[in-house]
Amino acid sequence: MPKVLIIEDEEAVRENILDLLEAENFETIAAANGKIGVNLAISEIPDLILCDMIMPQLDGYGVLTALRQHPSTVTIPFIFLTAKSAKSDFRQGMNMGADDYITKPFTRTELLSAIMNRLEKHATLKRYLSPQVIIKNLSPKMQLLEISLHRAIKQYNFEEFEVYYQPIVDIASGKIVAAESLLRWQSPELGLIFPTDFIPLAESTGLIVPLGKWVLKRVCQQIKIWRKFGIYPLIIAVNLSVIEFNQPGFIAQVVNFIDSNGLEPHYLELELTESMIMHDVNSAITTMKKLQSLGIKIAIDDFGTGYSSLIYLKNLPLNTLKIDRYFIHNVATDPQKSAITKALIQMAHNLNLDVVAEGVETEAELGFLRQHNCNSMQGFLFSRPLPAAEFEKILLTN
Repeated sequence: MPKVLIIEDEEAVRENILDLLEAENFETIAAANGKIGVNLAISEIPDLILCDMIMPQLDGYGVLTALRQHPSTVTIPFIFLTAKSAKSDFRQGMNMGADDYITKPFTRTELLSAIMNRLEKHATLKRYLSPQVIIKNLSPKMQLLEISLHRAIKQYNFEEFEVYYQPIVDIASGKIVAAESLLRWQSPELGLIFPTDFIPLAESTGLIVPLGKWVLKRVCQQIKIWRKFGIYPLIIAVNLSVIEFNQPGFIAQVVNFIDSNGLEPHYLELELTESMIMHDVNSAITTMKKLQSLGIKIAIDDFGTGYSSLIYLKNLPLNTLKIDRYFIHNVATDPQKSAITKALIQMAHNLNLDVVAEGVETEAELGFLRQHNCNSMQGFLFSRPLPAAEFEKILLTN
């Protein structure tokens, strides 16, 4: 698992975070002040840094400034831990190069969600931009993972992979209207492997192309099966990587899977992330328009975490905006998240977009979303991601 550096001067908070992350099998290192933290970051090169904003001598701003000026730490994802709530403090941190912030006190779910979001986005971009450099520097564990991934795809023909489905529920009616497809890998040698570990590796090796093609084909086949069983029309969303999206012939491939399974295009939705679109906005818009002209729906996933695409949103050919789980967690009691989420819902509706809230876990969060006319939700409050057979049972009794 990734290595996380915790820079926190309060011992109780530091130990609590260490215990939590070690229980999740993260490799952890810790520093009791900013100066030690900077030295550890430069010597250890962690995958992510959690840093308290307010510390004596060298505070979080000073740590961030030092790390952003050092060539070996300039791109490491950096998340502030802070008890402060003023918007000016957050804005200052983001302007200096922080990737995110978590307000104290935070929950286990909130901390892990922020960490995994940042690790996934950073790893994807890093491996996409410099794959050869990353491959050469793979640890022995990751080299073993790469060998197993090659074998699972090329020798065992995807038998170790399975597509799960997480229901997306219309808030007004309580009816399942869609689902997000999510890939799972159960390796005989290595056990269950998290997507955050194997998806970036698949991208760095080019294996994401056959893997993504298999997922898309599998989903289209599954939609056909459900239609044959008489299950009502359902939109199924498929996540794309930036490499798949930019692959020559990608649109023709999608059309082929739709046609060969006799599907109506508007029951397939392709999910893109902000970072994918922002990587090359003009090219992304061109591809999105072509897909949308064929009747395929387009969603923007994890919205609100990129800090860069608001000005482009009105120009993007989208059908759905998915609000990132970070803003949904405790949205009913956190004034800042409440204000941001209300604004996102209203903005999306003004642009004639459907809004899906991700990561809904409590009745209070659902109540807030219902009150502010969010269209749909997905999250553990309704259901975890399910194998196709289990999801099918829910559909038949919906």
